[in-house]
Parts: sequence; C-alpha cells; structure tokens
Amino acid sequence: MATTKLRRPSVASLAPGQDLPPPPEPSDAATTSPEPLLDRTDRAILRALQRDASVSNVALAEKVHLSAPACLRRVERLKREGLIRRTVALLDAPALGARMLVVIGVVLDRSTPESFAAFERAAAQVQGCMECHVVTGEFDYLMLLRTRDNDSFNRLHAEQLLYLPGVRQIRSFIGLKQVLSTTEIPL
Repeated sequence: MATTKLRRPSVASLAPGQDLPPPPEPSDAATTSPEPLLDRTDRAILRALQRDASVSNVALAEKVHLSAPACLRRVERLKREGLIRRTVALLDAPALGARMLVVIGVVLDRSTPESFAAFERAAAQVQGCMECHVVTGEFDYLMLLRTRDNDSFNRLHAEQLLYLPGVRQIRSFIGLKQVLSTTEIPL
C-alpha cells in the first residue's frame, strides 16, 4: 500500500494577501515514542519465545516458517533492538516457599524528587520485593512482594517496611487466590 505525504504550500505559491494554512495537529503517533516496526513474523517469534524461551532455534524457525539462519538473525536483531531484554526461567514461587503474595500501597509524606529518589533506593533493597511502580491515584507507589507466610510478612513489615524513608502511609493487600498471572505481552 503506497502512502502519499501531503505538503504545505510554500509562501511563493500563495496569492498576494493569502496566508499559509495552519500546520496539521500532531497525531498521537507523533507525540508518543514510536513503536518498533514489527512484521507478522517478528510478532510470531516474540509470541513463541514468550511461551517457551528454551525452544531451539530450529524448532522456532519451523513454527514461524523461516529457515534456521533467517530465524536466528531475526532473534538477534530483536535482542539488539532491546525488544528481548533477557531470557529467564519462571519459578514456582509457592513451591519454593514464597507462598504469600502481598501488594503494598505506599503514600509518601512529600512529593519531591528527593523523597521519591530516597524511597526508590530503599524499596529496591526490601527483601522479597519483586516490583515497585510509581502510580496515579490514592497511592504514590505500589509494591509487589513475595514472602513465606504471615509471620515472615510481619517481620518484614516491622524490620524493613516501617523504616522506608518518607513514608506517611502503608496499606497491605494479601492475595488470597491467584486468578491470573502471565508474563506474556499481547502482540
């Protein structure tokens, strides 16, 4: 499909007394960071690797209908472009003793760059903290923690969470049942 680029008329092409039309409004695509150009095969590769990153290159190539060398080149390019950050093993947290999932909402006492930076440095050191996000709404941060049980969470709360810098309020939400958990990004 061919695209045509529209041009604004130049001042020289206007009749005397005629003004240039206003420039077009920037589209959402122009104001946000550009998404990488991925074709159907790139997306198929990424979907397959999200499901099983241990798949051999030969098996992956078969799944996406490429030769093995062409598939490997694409995977390497996707890594270079930062679309594949790393390859990891997803562990079974409950089987390894981290049975309790806790979501923690944190409100800071001040909204300054210094207080945010101090909190973020300290939050990165909290034992069992798997994720920490700046959020909008009622809280400044949401933290996702894994711990063994109520007793271990109480110790973590008393020994680490209460001492996080700049915290005005902490609210804990304990997960009772996992309904959905995925690492797959929809493509």
